[in-house]
Amino acid sequence: MYEDYQKILEELKTRSHFRNLKDFERKDEKFIYYKGKKLLNLSSNNYLNFADNKAITKEFLDTDGAQFSFGSASARLLTGTLPVYNELEELLANLYQKEGALLFNSGYHANVGISSALCPKGDVIFSDKLNHASIIDGMKLSDGKFFRFPHNDMTALENLLIRERENFKNAFIISESVFSMDGDIEDLKKLVELKIKYNCNLIIDEAHAFGVFGQKGLGVAEELGIINDVDLIVGTFGKAIGSMGAFAVGSRILIDFLINKSRSFIFSTALPPINIAFTKWIIENKLPQTLQKRKKMLEIAKNFGSPSHIIPVIIGENKDTVDLCKVLFHNGYFTLPIRPPTVPIGTSRLRLSLTCEIEEAELQILKEKINEKLLAK
Repeated sequence: MYEDYQKILEELKTRSHFRNLKDFERKDEKFIYYKGKKLLNLSSNNYLNFADNKAITKEFLDTDGAQFSFGSASARLLTGTLPVYNELEELLANLYQKEGALLFNSGYHANVGISSALCPKGDVIFSDKLNHASIIDGMKLSDGKFFRFPHNDMTALENLLIRERENFKNAFIISESVFSMDGDIEDLKKLVELKIKYNCNLIIDEAHAFGVFGQKGLGVAEELGIINDVDLIVGTFGKAIGSMGAFAVGSRILIDFLINKSRSFIFSTALPPINIAFTKWIIENKLPQTLQKRKKMLEIAKNFGSPSHIIPVIIGENKDTVDLCKVLFHNGYFTLPIRPPTVPIGTSRLRLSLTCEIEEAELQILKEKINEKLLAK
């Protein structure tokens, strides 16, 4: 019965493409323990080291945490909304100076729910070709039309808008700000310009930028001073904030529409109250203290040639990338090979994710081993 599946799995193994779950012993802020070794973790989204931080967890539980339960047992539209949910949404709306906010269970839930709900038949989405799978899946689930423009190619996007915009009622331009596999940053100011020129709505996914960029940590849109020009901003709590869940902030009408039409919101059991409370506590009490650490982290990344805290090291072939990860493992680093379909064929890579407690000196051996591999090609 499963012969076809087994054949596919065997083929993946021969191409160094087979994925498996790893049995980690434990995690401790910037370190991870695996196969008896203590490794500097360069494959985590724990950018501010709030996750796996025993002191942070204890402080929260000793102050606000004890009063909240570990289960919501209901979707938000049933009995899954308690005051702390509304308080977090109000906090986010105020931070972004938007009319409303809505919580989702994950960034995937948010993007799938937003793209599928906001684009009915007769409407259109223009999406950066390297946008996250969750955005692509949401577009596929919508009844509208979508076009994908070459990554960060504003000329190609404008040509698409010239050709297609007049054929549809409502139009959305969707892009990430910081791209998770390349570490580069979309030309958001140009997107704002095109949005206005061609009467579109602009949606920006700040998943990897929220908590890292901007004076308050609100993302690239804050850093560029364009928050008011973006119709819907999406962010996640499972990365820099060290928690779980996601959010969207925007106009009251967009938020109310998502409450009524976003299936991933309507039909999901709400995140536990204690998780919501932890997120709110981190944003209020800990995120404002991180500015200098965030600046230092981005400065280290800049020295590696990346405009963000995500540093891509493109190797090319799957096997070469896997082999380099093994070399780095033996030298005290935990890195993972990023392979197709996550990235295009022939561009397998390391995705080095910095966290704010990592020192540049800790990366010296890593840099040497990577250079040795690249020079040997």
